[in-house]
Order: sequence, then C-alpha cells, then structure tokens
Amino acid sequence: MLNDNRRIKIAVLVSGGGTNLQALFDAEDKGILKSGEIVLVISDRPEAYALERARKRNVEAVTIDRNAYDNAFYFETALIEALNKNEIELIILAGFLRILSERFIKQFENRIINVHPSLIPSFCGKGFYGLKVHKAALDYGVKVTGATVHFVNEIPDGGKIIKQKAVEVLDGDTPETLQQRVMREAEWIILPEAAEEVCYKLKQKD
Repeated sequence: MLNDNRRIKIAVLVSGGGTNLQALFDAEDKGILKSGEIVLVISDRPEAYALERARKRNVEAVTIDRNAYDNAFYFETALIEALNKNEIELIILAGFLRILSERFIKQFENRIINVHPSLIPSFCGKGFYGLKVHKAALDYGVKVTGATVHFVNEIPDGGKIIKQKAVEVLDGDTPETLQQRVMREAEWIILPEAAEEVCYKLKQKD
C-alpha cells in the first residue's frame, strides 16, 4: 500500500551556483515536489555556491573534491559511501560536471536523473555542457531550443527522456541570454516536475 506520508530521500549533485537546486527547493516550498525530499547536497567543488544554498535550508551539504582523489574510481567510491550513508533513493544531477562511470550508474540504476539544456538528441553528449550547448544551438541557427530531463545511463545524455520543454530562440540572442531564458522557461519548471513524477513512482514500488 502506498504510504502517502513517506518521502523519497533525494541527493542533488552540483558543481556550481545551484540555480536548479534552488528551483527544486522552491518546488518543495510550493508543494510541487511533495513525494520526495532533498536531504543531501554534494558538490565536487568546495567553492560551489550551491553548498551555501543547502546550508541556508539546513540540508546537509558535503564536499567531495575530485582533486583530492588519485582517480575517478576512488572519487566515485566516496560519493557512493555518502549516498548510502544517507539512504539516498534518488540522485538528481543539477549542473554536475562529472561524467559518472558505468559502475556508479549500475549502483543506482533508474534512480539518477539529469537536466540538460537542449532538446535531446540535439546538442548533447560528451563535451556539451553549460554555455557550449547554447553556443552550438545559435551557431546551427535553430529557432527552437529547450531543456530535457532524462534518466542517466552509461551514454552521456543517452538515457530515457522523462520531460522536455521547448523555448524560442530570439533574434540577437547570445549564449548567455539564451542560457538564462532556457533556465527560466524550461529547466526550472520541468526538473521539479520530473523529480516529483519519478519520486511518486518510486513510492508506488514500496
């Protein structure tokens, strides 16, 4: 039987400012994200402002600095230990600039989602992140771009799509203006919606 009171434990992995993390926090406050609860924020960069956003909400904020480990295996081992210690059930990659190994993904199969700032399969895969995605879209001349939330598998940006939202490209757009519009009109909307959808389904499996 579905326990309506139980909330799926979420960890958000970030590398930078954490604007998508803030969108998730805001969605919790508004009752959009109600089947899950963010209980852990992990950054691979100690200077990431996302950690401060977490601390302000009394959410556990942890730095696992990639530079402190000899290789990706040990870095990911530390990540896995932190996630297991907190009994994490869903991982959200929100501007996390590390490609996770097949070993890591298998540990949390169908429990990792990512937001990407394009309409996959356009402008995605290895090397496409941040402003590079928006520059590529403008260089190609597309009139519509957007964002995608998808499950993470061993292929970068290759997992099953959960949600997409289109955003118009305007004359005179720069990578920076386009990035801001895609975040405002797509990422910050569909990431919380997708998180709620996945958490609700995970609860049904209890």
